[in-house]
Amino acid sequence: MKRIFLFVGLAALMGAALTACRHEKPEWISTTFEQPWQVQDVSSLTTDAAEAVVEIDPKATLQKMEGFGTAASELSWDALRLLPPYEKESIFRELFDAKGGLRLSMVRTPLGASDFSLSYYSYDDYEGDFQLENFSVDQDSRGLLPFLVAAQAVNPKLKFWASPWCPPAWMKVNKHYASRSTAPMVRMAAARGTQAVDNGLAEDMQTPEGTDAFILEPEYLQAYANYFGKYIDAYKEYGINISMVMPQNEPNSNQIFPSCVWTPDGLKQFIAVLGPEMARRKVEVWLGTMERADVSLWDQIVKDPKAGKWIRGLGFQWAGKEALPGMHAAFPDLPCYMTEQECGNGANDWRGAMHSWDLMREYIQNGCEGYFYWNTALCAGESSTWGWRQNSLILVNRYTGSWSFTPEFYVLRHASHYVDRGAKVLSLSGSYADALAFVNPGGQVVVLAANQTAEPKPVTFRIGKKDHTAVLPANSLNTLTF
Repeated sequence: MKRIFLFVGLAALMGAALTACRHEKPEWISTTFEQPWQVQDVSSLTTDAAEAVVEIDPKATLQKMEGFGTAASELSWDALRLLPPYEKESIFRELFDAKGGLRLSMVRTPLGASDFSLSYYSYDDYEGDFQLENFSVDQDSRGLLPFLVAAQAVNPKLKFWASPWCPPAWMKVNKHYASRSTAPMVRMAAARGTQAVDNGLAEDMQTPEGTDAFILEPEYLQAYANYFGKYIDAYKEYGINISMVMPQNEPNSNQIFPSCVWTPDGLKQFIAVLGPEMARRKVEVWLGTMERADVSLWDQIVKDPKAGKWIRGLGFQWAGKEALPGMHAAFPDLPCYMTEQECGNGANDWRGAMHSWDLMREYIQNGCEGYFYWNTALCAGESSTWGWRQNSLILVNRYTGSWSFTPEFYVLRHASHYVDRGAKVLSLSGSYADALAFVNPGGQVVVLAANQTAEPKPVTFRIGKKDHTAVLPANSLNTLTF
């Protein structure tokens, strides 16, 4: 087995300082932008009913939670590698240790280059290499694999899944990693006296949405399915077992970065070939990542007799959240993931944190069993290779070596720290809707509730016939356990 060597330092000591012990006794934690993760006095809860009421029936259960996760990327590792080894290990413990802060249990990883790679690459950029004789994941040994190995060293039970942003460019009709040209952006920037990223794609070689950018010929489809298989095999040599793949990140989005648009018919053809290749390796195929609201783009793929028989789950992100209710109702036996939380604009402010909370509440209430953040870590104030600033869980200062958790880290922690694998989502009623609730396998009820107003707000959590009233701080997110 190939190995990625990691430095082990004083993480156990630093990790202990970062993490909070989990207890089965009642707790109340609140987070505001100015004061994250504040322990509140549970004895201040009263039985006086407030106007705002969340009705909670611990027996009114919905889906079972598989867990929470984040994603690997080259830019995340580029930020984390700047830190001393003991600090880096302490951060991975805070993210992935089963007794840590976030207790993340799953990791998404790109299959090749993503929009948060250092540059475009694939595992075989040799035109016409249908036998994949030049296949290599060596590029990943400098970014993605160190991230995954470090995470698995902390939690050997982590689940990994992967999806490509684009195939090798020679498998695409335009022979380029991107689907949309940046030439108009470059011209506009020049007119303003500024600069924009030039991805080198000619405007007459763009692949518009609603078309197939992949060459839908049998030898290309089979070579690409084999490409997935070689990826699974290569990662296994590093000790990373990919348990599931999705065929394409955002297959309807023609982006300026690595991307590939597919029609539903194109995806049907590919999944029909990919399915047997993955089944031989006991790797599941899920449909995703679905980024459009139109259910008709997706349900026909699941219903297709040649493709649908291989699909074991569904993944949604961005506008795909609007397709989630319809797809979950149509295919209730297929588990659902939220595959990429919306990425923000790099401000890492409270507004973004509350948007993250709103997304979490919507996706989980509509049936998702897994919830994934996108950027684990980024360098403060920097953009992606293709010019996009985004939010992250951790911010690293490239010049001082300092780092910090962001508000969205704490939003995720409010859920993942307390909601156990196997917890069931609870159906809620009452006059106050800005809440989520779960019942853990041991019977503990976990409630998340936000107060998105500028004033403290009394809210009653009615569990069965018993009232628990808390005054939620202004502009806060809260977790209470009972």
